[in-house]
Amino acid sequence: MAIDFGLLNLEDVKNAIAQKPPELHLILTGRNAPTELIEIADLVTEMQEIKHPYSQGIAAQKGIEY
Repeated sequence: MAIDFGLLNLEDVKNAIAQKPPELHLILTGRNAPTELIEIADLVTEMQEIKHPYSQGIAAQKGIEY
Protein backbone atom coordinates (compact mmCIF):
# COMPACT_ATOMS: atom_id res chain seq x y z
CA MET A 1 0.00 0.00 0.00
CA ALA A 2 1.27 3.47 -0.82
CA ILE A 3 0.92 4.48 2.83
CA ASP A 4 3.16 1.60 3.91
CA PHE A 5 5.85 2.77 1.47
CA GLY A 6 5.56 6.37 2.67
CA LEU A 7 4.19 7.60 -0.66
CA LEU A 8 0.95 8.82 0.93
CA ASN A 9 0.38 10.29 4.36
CA LEU A 10 -2.13 8.36 6.48
CA GLU A 11 -3.76 11.54 7.81
CA ASP A 12 -4.21 12.87 4.26
CA VAL A 13 -5.92 9.63 3.22
CA LYS A 14 -8.17 9.66 6.28
CA ASN A 15 -9.12 13.29 5.57
CA ALA A 16 -9.93 12.48 1.94
CA ILE A 17 -12.16 9.61 3.07
CA ALA A 18 -13.92 11.83 5.61
CA GLN A 19 -14.62 14.51 2.96
CA LYS A 20 -15.97 12.23 0.23
CA PRO A 21 -19.62 12.59 -0.78
CA PRO A 22 -21.86 9.87 0.73
CA GLU A 23 -22.79 8.50 -2.70
CA LEU A 24 -19.12 8.00 -3.66
CA HIS A 25 -17.57 4.56 -3.16
CA LEU A 26 -13.82 4.34 -2.53
CA ILE A 27 -11.78 1.21 -3.05
CA LEU A 28 -8.33 1.06 -1.50
CA THR A 29 -6.05 -1.84 -2.33
CA GLY A 30 -2.72 -3.07 -1.09
CA ARG A 31 -1.03 -4.84 1.74
CA ASN A 32 -0.39 -3.82 5.33
CA ALA A 33 -3.34 -1.49 5.72
CA PRO A 34 -3.02 0.57 8.90
CA THR A 35 -5.41 -0.40 11.69
CA GLU A 36 -6.92 3.10 11.54
CA LEU A 37 -8.06 2.54 7.94
CA ILE A 38 -9.39 -0.93 8.72
CA GLU A 39 -11.46 0.53 11.56
CA ILE A 40 -13.16 3.17 9.38
CA ALA A 41 -13.70 0.84 6.40
CA ASP A 42 -17.08 -0.70 5.62
CA LEU A 43 -15.51 -3.81 4.07
CA VAL A 44 -12.06 -5.34 4.50
CA THR A 45 -10.90 -8.44 2.63
CA GLU A 46 -7.64 -10.32 2.97
CA MET A 47 -6.75 -12.48 -0.01
CA GLN A 48 -4.73 -15.64 0.43
CA GLU A 49 -2.98 -17.47 -2.38
CA ILE A 50 -4.12 -21.07 -2.66
CA LYS A 51 -2.48 -21.96 -5.96
CA HIS A 52 -0.47 -19.88 -8.42
CA PRO A 53 1.42 -20.72 -11.64
CA TYR A 54 4.48 -18.87 -10.30
CA SER A 55 4.87 -21.66 -7.73
CA GLN A 56 5.28 -24.06 -10.65
CA GLY A 57 8.01 -21.93 -12.27
CA ILE A 58 5.75 -20.08 -14.71
CA ALA A 59 6.85 -16.45 -15.04
CA ALA A 60 4.48 -13.54 -14.39
CA GLN A 61 2.30 -12.75 -17.39
CA LYS A 62 1.63 -9.27 -18.74
CA GLY A 63 -2.03 -8.37 -18.22
CA ILE A 64 -2.42 -10.89 -15.41
CA GLU A 65 0.15 -10.24 -12.70
CA TYR A 66 1.29 -6.88 -14.00
